[in-house]
Amino acid sequence: MQTQQRLFGGALAVMLLAAACFAGGIAAAADGGDHFGIPQVKFINEQIAAGWADAGMQPSAAATDGEWCRRVFLDCIGRIPTSEELGRFLADSSPAKKADLVTRLLGEDYVDEYARNWTDVWTTVLIGRDVENDNVNRSGMRQWLRRAFSKNMPYDQFMEALVTASGANANKDGIENFNGATNFLSGKMEEGGVQAAAKTAQIFLGLQVQCTQCHNHPFNKGKQNQFWEFSAFFRQTRALRKYEQTMDIQSIEMVDEDFAGEGGNPEEAELYYELRNGLKKVAYPVFVDGTEISKSGYLPGKMDDGKEYGVHRRKELAQLMKGSPLMPKVIVNRMWAHFLGYGFTKPIDDLGEHNAPSNPELLDGLGAQFREQSFDLKELIKWITLSKPYSLSSKVSKGNTRDDPALGETPKFSHFYLRQMRAEELYESLLTATQADESRATGEKAAKKKDEWLGQFVIAFGTDEGDDSTTFNGSITQVLMMFNSELMKVATGTGKGGFLDRIASGNTKNAAKIDALYMAALARKPSAKEVSKANDLMIARKGDAIGALQDIWWAVLNSNEFIMNH
Repeated sequence: MQTQQRLFGGALAVMLLAAACFAGGIAAAADGGDHFGIPQVKFINEQIAAGWADAGMQPSAAATDGEWCRRVFLDCIGRIPTSEELGRFLADSSPAKKADLVTRLLGEDYVDEYARNWTDVWTTVLIGRDVENDNVNRSGMRQWLRRAFSKNMPYDQFMEALVTASGANANKDGIENFNGATNFLSGKMEEGGVQAAAKTAQIFLGLQVQCTQCHNHPFNKGKQNQFWEFSAFFRQTRALRKYEQTMDIQSIEMVDEDFAGEGGNPEEAELYYELRNGLKKVAYPVFVDGTEISKSGYLPGKMDDGKEYGVHRRKELAQLMKGSPLMPKVIVNRMWAHFLGYGFTKPIDDLGEHNAPSNPELLDGLGAQFREQSFDLKELIKWITLSKPYSLSSKVSKGNTRDDPALGETPKFSHFYLRQMRAEELYESLLTATQADESRATGEKAAKKKDEWLGQFVIAFGTDEGDDSTTFNGSITQVLMMFNSELMKVATGTGKGGFLDRIASGNTKNAAKIDALYMAALARKPSAKEVSKANDLMIARKGDAIGALQDIWWAVLNSNEFIMNH
C-alpha cells in the first residue's frame, strides 16, 4: 500500500467515524431498576436516585449491551472483549446475563487477566510509571501484586503487607529474602522516610499530609505536628542498598532496627522538627485520630527477667489503619472513580474535612459494608458494576445536561462519563482487537514489551507533572505515535494468517467483513452511512479487499471512539 493511499483512506474513514461517533446499532438492554438481589447494589441505586431527585435530573437511557459489555471488560480486566466474547454476551437472553458476566470476569476463567489488570493499576498507584528509578524494582513489585490479586487478598491484608514489608525488593540470584511488597517503600525512605509517611497517609487513608511537613495547612485542619507524629512510625525502618560488582544496585533491603531517637535516648525515641519561626518541637508516634503508642524506639524483645519491652512501629501503624473508618472509605472512593470516572471527592485521595464528599451517605455506607464483607475487593467490584449508574449510556439527555464534572460541576452520575483508556488498557485492547494476543509473549517478557510501549505513550500523552494523564488532545506527537508506532503497524499488518488476512479471505460479503472490524474494535456495527462509504472505498480499491480493509481498520483504531471508555 502506498502511503498517500493509506492516509487518504484512513482520513476518510476517520471522518466517517467522527460523524457517527457512539451511534451504536445494538438494542439497549434496560435493567428496569433491577439490583440482581444484591442489597449493596440496591443501596447504591437508591442513594444515586435520591441525588438525581434532589438535583432535578433525569438519568440517561441504558447503555446498549455492546457498550456495557465493552466497558465492563475494560474496567475489570483491562481490555476490550474479543469478538467471540462480545458475541456470546449479545446472544444471551437471560435477565441475569450482566451478573453472570461479572461473575465470570471475577472468577477462575479470567484470574490471570484480572491479576494483570489490577497489577497495572496498583503499580502506578504505589510506585508510579518512572521506569528509571533505581530504588524500585518494578518486576518485583508486579510479581507481588500479581500474586496478591490472583489470590484475591483481602484489602486490609493487602495494605498491611505493603506498610509493614521487610526484605529485599528484587528477585535475583543469591537473594533469599525477596519480598516484592517492599517496593512500595523502598524508594521513599530518604530523609527519614518522610515520603513514605506522606504516601502511606495519602493512598490508604485519603489524607494529604505532605503539605504540613513545614507548616500548618492554610486551608484545612492539618497541623505540622500531625505530619511529624505520623512520620515517627517509620523511624525504625531503613533501606539498605546492596550493589553488584558493576556498582549497579542489585537490590534494596528494607530492615527494621532499634531507633535511638534524635536525642539519643531509645526509651523515648523522639524526633525533632522545626517551626516556621525557628523553634524546635518534639514528636512521638501518634496516629491521625490522636491514638498514641509507646514512645520506645526499641523493637520488641524480652529482658532477662522475661519482661517484654519495645514496639514495632510500622506494625502498630498498620493495626491502627485497619481500624480507621478512613481506610475502607478511601478504597471505595478509589474504586468508584475507576469504574465511574469520578470519585465522591476530587482528588480521590483527599478525604480531609475541608473536602466534603458529594454523596457522604453512599460513601460511608459502602465503606461500612465493604468492611463487613471482609474487605473483599471482588465483592466491591460486583456492587459497582451491577449498579444503575454504571449501566447508563454516555449520551447526555435533556434531563441531565448540567451533569458535567469536566466543567466543575459536582458529579451526579446521571450518565456514564466518557474517559480515555489508560495506557495499559489501550495496549491490551490493541492486542485483543487484532487477535495479536493469541501469540504474544507472556510473563515478565510481555511486561517488558509493554513497558517499552508505555514509555512512548507517557512521552506522548503525559504531563509535566508525570501523572497518569492519557488525554488525547491531537498533538503531533500523539498522532504520530498512534499512526506509526510499532504496535499499530503490527495491529494493521496484512501478513498471511493475520487478523486482516483472515477477515479479507473469509467467505462473507463485504458488509459482513466491515461489520467484523467495527464489532472487534467498537463493540457495535457500523451505521448505514459508514457501510456505504466503506463500500465506496473498497470499490475504489478495485478488488484489493485487504488493502481497503486495512485502510478502514487503521482509521477505526485511530478514532477517538476506540481509545474511549464509553
